[in-house]
Amino acid sequence: MAPRKSERIMNLTICLLMARRFVDKAYIRQAVEGYHGLGDAAFERAFERDKEELRELGVPIETGSNDPLFPDEAGYRIRRSDFELPAIDFTPAEAAVLGLATRVWDDATQADQAVSALAKLRAAGVDPDPSRVSGLAPSVGAREQSFVPLWKATVGSTPVSFGYRGKLRRVQPWTMAYRQGAWYLLGHDLDRQDSRTFKLARIDTEVTPIGRPGEFARPDVDARALLDKLRPSPPDAEAVLAIRADRGPALRRQGVEAETDRPLPPGYHAYRVPYSSQADIVGEICAQGADVLVLEPSGLAAAVIAQLRTVEEAYR
Repeated sequence: MAPRKSERIMNLTICLLMARRFVDKAYIRQAVEGYHGLGDAAFERAFERDKEELRELGVPIETGSNDPLFPDEAGYRIRRSDFELPAIDFTPAEAAVLGLATRVWDDATQADQAVSALAKLRAAGVDPDPSRVSGLAPSVGAREQSFVPLWKATVGSTPVSFGYRGKLRRVQPWTMAYRQGAWYLLGHDLDRQDSRTFKLARIDTEVTPIGRPGEFARPDVDARALLDKLRPSPPDAEAVLAIRADRGPALRRQGVEAETDRPLPPGYHAYRVPYSSQADIVGEICAQGADVLVLEPSGLAAAVIAQLRTVEEAYR
């Protein structure tokens, strides 16, 4: 939302909130900064859009008349009892966690909303000081170009279309989830007539709305069960690797330090690392160069050597 428009909507909210009686449009046009200088048609359009945006934000605008003899002369107001929240009471630990939550987004995608939430908490008398739990540093990125339009489509229940791995997909978005360092969209594929999960990083075109907001109702589905399908299959093999100290962090996290009778180069430690796909672990080992050596099994060692020779031949 543009700063000038945000200021106008804020002024409109204050005007309607402070009114003890219904306020007609003529007074609103005169009193609210931002409507001054607009022609009749421009004012009507801006006022209707602002009212709709306030209602979408959950601000209850009541319409009525102050004169029972002329009920058609509509006025507007916001009842304080409907607008204000009840008293908010958090423990220091809860307030710290709320403050920490506002720091989750590490880019501008949702940063504005986080800052707004933090300001509302402080305005309510809550001090969400995240420094109390400074040892935690959660971070969620949303750098995919498709994130913002898909987020809006999900919130607004708007069908969309996009290219996915070179094919056009038409989807009713249900929810979005962050798993294993990536964002996913869960929804109903209109062409396949079934639920599908889409990885945002694989969307290769712009996201385009193909319907109106609220066009479909999100079903009561078990999103957790759908997301469980994203989990990798359980490992069916195990490798014994010699890893140089402080190198190959992903491999070290996957495995556990182990004992081996085989002599190791200075500075190396043995790890038992489970894996499901030989192709995946071969690529990961090769990416570490001489910092990771395969001790067992012999078939994996041969595959790594073959891959390195292929790379060498390609560069030669």
